[in-house]
Amino acid sequence: MPDIPAATPRARVRVPLRFGDGYSADAELVTFDGLADGREHLAVLLGDPAPGTPPLVRLHSECLTGDVFGSARCDCGPQLREAAERIAGRGGVLLYLRQEGRGIGLYNKLDAYALQDQGLDTYEANAALGLPEDARDYTAAAQMLAALGIAELDLLSNNPDKAAQLRSLGVTVRDRVPTGVFTTAHNVRYLRAKVLQTQHTLPLAELTAL
Repeated sequence: MPDIPAATPRARVRVPLRFGDGYSADAELVTFDGLADGREHLAVLLGDPAPGTPPLVRLHSECLTGDVFGSARCDCGPQLREAAERIAGRGGVLLYLRQEGRGIGLYNKLDAYALQDQGLDTYEANAALGLPEDARDYTAAAQMLAALGIAELDLLSNNPDKAAQLRSLGVTVRDRVPTGVFTTAHNVRYLRAKVLQTQHTLPLAELTAL
């Protein structure tokens, strides 16, 4: 296991969650001290896993446009909503990670959107801006899981890199559970690019222009 510094929980607070479609869940939000990247990441604890069952965990990267404003250019908002219900039903944790735009930040993400409007895909747009295709590092996520006493989990994700990084950081990922497919007329090229460029587990045949 890599030698990474330990993080510790700094505060816990109960927060009732309510989504725009009326779904609600009781959550415990946990903040941390000592995270490697110094960012204000958040753990959202939902439900209680059955004895002997690993928790269901999602690493959700912050997306202001999708999570807050309901942008149809990505699938982030629907994935967040889905994750809350699936994790609450089984028991586990949603790690809300402050990694806007796959780690490049909000302004750069919007600059990349402008290039996508000119025909580039999401990864080509990042490259055209001199930025990495995906700048996310999940060391802080591994620290958060360790601080919560989670060493083994099932990962709710279509992204193989998340599972690979967690495993390299000493976390046992028993299974990777795919999310739903949330296609709109505005995000289908984005979703196809994720399949073709970074091998996300989405049904490519369904990702045709709407």
